Amino acid sequence: MPHDLVIRVAGAGDIAAVASLRLAWGDPGGDHHDAAPGFERHLAEWIATEGDRRTIWLAELNNQPVGMSTLYEFRRMPRPGRMDSRWGYLGNMFVRADRRNQGVGSALLSAVIDAAQERRYARVVLSPTARSVPFYRRAGFVDADGAASERLLMRPIRLS
Repeated sequence: MPHDLVIRVAGAGDIAAVASLRLAWGDPGGDHHDAAPGFERHLAEWIATEGDRRTIWLAELNNQPVGMSTLYEFRRMPRPGRMDSRWGYLGNMFVRADRRNQGVGSALLSAVIDAAQERRYARVVLSPTARSVPFYRRAGFVDADGAASERLLMRPIRLS
């Protein structure tokens, strides 16, 4: 992992960084300045509607965004014996192609799992690409409900 890697929660002033990563995700080698007129504004509006239920992490090297991840919180309806139960959906995990296999993704994933533990989530769920399954398995994710064909993985959160 690069020694100058910073993983942090994105704030309101980070819309341009998040937008640049989302644009790079769809076109890794392209010039994104004119790729999607209004995209940054639309993304900012979308993030605002997500409220406190979505957390976005940025990975930065030398103050430049190189990766991101999001965690969306699902809140279950209370029931007797389980008045409060929440779990997280991990999505939008992305590391720029020129920064992959350097520990950036692992650092982002660790930040998400740490947050899930702090928030006392029951689990973290995701829908990985075929290529990313080994990465998530190394981090403790398993097939949800034993159905490998669904490509839905979950990681139970062990609370201390």
